[in-house]
Amino acid sequence: MGKATLSGKGRRWVLGGHPWIYRDDIAGGEAESGELIQVEDPAGNSLGWGLFSSTSKIALRLVTRQPVQPKREFWLERVQRAVQARERMGFLNPRGACRLIAADADRIPGWIVDLYGTTAVVQSSIQGSDRMRDFLVELLEAALPFKLDCIVDRSDSSVRRFEDLDSRVEILKGQVTEGLEVHEDDLVYEVDVLNGHKTGHYLDQRLNRQLAAREAQGKRVLDAFCYDGLFGVRAAMAGAEDVLCLDQSGPAGERVLRNAERNGVAHKLRFEKANCMQALRNLKSEGHSFDIAIVDPPAFARNRREISGAERGYVELNRRALALLEAGGLLVSASCSYNVRASAFVKFLASAGRLAERDVWLEELRGASPDHPQLLAVPETAYLKCAFLRAL
Repeated sequence: MGKATLSGKGRRWVLGGHPWIYRDDIAGGEAESGELIQVEDPAGNSLGWGLFSSTSKIALRLVTRQPVQPKREFWLERVQRAVQARERMGFLNPRGACRLIAADADRIPGWIVDLYGTTAVVQSSIQGSDRMRDFLVELLEAALPFKLDCIVDRSDSSVRRFEDLDSRVEILKGQVTEGLEVHEDDLVYEVDVLNGHKTGHYLDQRLNRQLAAREAQGKRVLDAFCYDGLFGVRAAMAGAEDVLCLDQSGPAGERVLRNAERNGVAHKLRFEKANCMQALRNLKSEGHSFDIAIVDPPAFARNRREISGAERGYVELNRRALALLEAGGLLVSASCSYNVRASAFVKFLASAGRLAERDVWLEELRGASPDHPQLLAVPETAYLKCAFLRAL
């Protein structure tokens, strides 16, 4: 069984509360890839147990600070705690959708489970969760209060390359339902769990979509980087007069239109396949304007080296969106880049307002839906920023 001894700096880091241990802070020891190993301080005292990576800069992720080795009961309790939390939130529904397990935030490092009805999509991003995959799937089925008809492994995220892991998409149980539908209160939408973004959908914007739709009655709405169009569909359901959805993905656009049809709003929602940044410029030059604009782009900064480029992108994108808004209009602007902190994102938005020559109020700055919890000891779990801005 493997073991790692930390340096004095590593010990201080662990005692500070963060469960990630970087390779430079390991003084000695040996372990297999993905192994659960004991972690000790320089004097040989136990600091807990963690999952080891042989390639990542994050060499260890602590799962417990207790000296006793975690066994099946330990991991089952972790899974049950995550399931019970979603049940308390009102999100555990065999017809609905939620993030059931949120990796480090639920203290199961590298392991994500999204639930779409009775289909579960699992995603592993580190060597430890890969090694434990089948075991964790077994615990998932044991902890749920209803039977899963299908389990899909969508371990195809780009972060796996840091762990020297290949991309993997595999059906572990059952068959994927074509045109899989889930219900989110009164909203019905389609999920492509095999080919869609992430695990098939962006569950983290659930409550932000509802808030954005509250003042949509009689309004003209722009939903840029719309993916499956749920910001726009929500707005149309809330009484928007006209909704324009933009995305560069043709298959996503087809889902947008099907989702609009499902919810009875196809007559007031349009989709255009477009480069959103260029499309915003074109809409302005053609004299279009909107009462509500939503811009929810993919991550502009996937690491710290990309922050300066991300700043230029966010400023220009939001400048163009603000230029399209009528006086008193609402801009809903999101960033899912963890490396862009909330304070920096607000500064980018202020720069966009100055360049657009608009006074802008920040009415609310929100994060992800509560089924994507933020673990305070791991600030990396607070990645989503969604700003509600009033353009004067």
